[in-house]
Amino acid sequence: MATDILSKIQKDLPTFSKGQRRISEYIMESYDKAAFMTASRLGKTVGVSESTVVRFAVELGYNGYPAMQKAMQEMVRNKLTSVQRMGVINDLLGNQDVVSMVLQSDMETLRMTGEALDRQVFDQVVERMMSARTIYIIGVRSSMALATFLNFHLRNMLHHVRLVEPYSISEMLEQLVHVGPQDVVIGISFPRYSSRTIKAMDFCRKAGATVVAITDTPEAPGARVSTHVLLAKSDMVSIVDSLVAPMSVINALVVSVGRKNENDLSRTYEELEQIWEEYEAYERMEN
Repeated sequence: MATDILSKIQKDLPTFSKGQRRISEYIMESYDKAAFMTASRLGKTVGVSESTVVRFAVELGYNGYPAMQKAMQEMVRNKLTSVQRMGVINDLLGNQDVVSMVLQSDMETLRMTGEALDRQVFDQVVERMMSARTIYIIGVRSSMALATFLNFHLRNMLHHVRLVEPYSISEMLEQLVHVGPQDVVIGISFPRYSSRTIKAMDFCRKAGATVVAITDTPEAPGARVSTHVLLAKSDMVSIVDSLVAPMSVINALVVSVGRKNENDLSRTYEELEQIWEEYEAYERMEN
């Protein structure tokens, strides 16, 4: 229902009461603002009671107001331009402390991720990574930072990790031309979802590879073209989406692979420490 709330309202509009019509008209005109209002605030804005707002959500087919609000927020995240996002968040923030608001939002996304992430699927992904011929990592635009981080750590643990450079879609597919059933492809995709990432993941799935999506919802484009989905919640913060929870899921993957490969990993890092020491890779802190 996240994508059809406006058409649902339009369809049922003739059956609504006067108060419900006020709510409907406001949402259709300003769903970007309504999405971040509490039921109480939305009611005050349009001149109805909080209970009327809650009943309105139920009549639309939602379990309650939070479910309807989530549907509106998904529309906002997927459809608004960066400039529109700035306006929404500026209205939402008002005179609030930005640091507190962002930290609180990040803590909530971590909590939601802990509840949403399927541990059995997570374990299956780790096992498949350990037995893969090659692990390909795909992430472009804002997700490129996550893909680079995952590649940086996995390449020291395993010998068969490749980061797909985020060029044009044709150049990305050239890097994936040899992908097959023995391979694992990890695609990282968050709103606004990159079409290049989804096309590359779909290409790999059709080639028979195990495709793992790290994304925010089961309905996300990347989830629809994947073998396994690791959910990591994300929330809109001004022109960017918070990547705190996705980074935590990636950290968990790295730690799990490290534990599976502990003996080889110890030898690898002993050699790396010698290299880092000899070539002064890190600055020493003075006592």
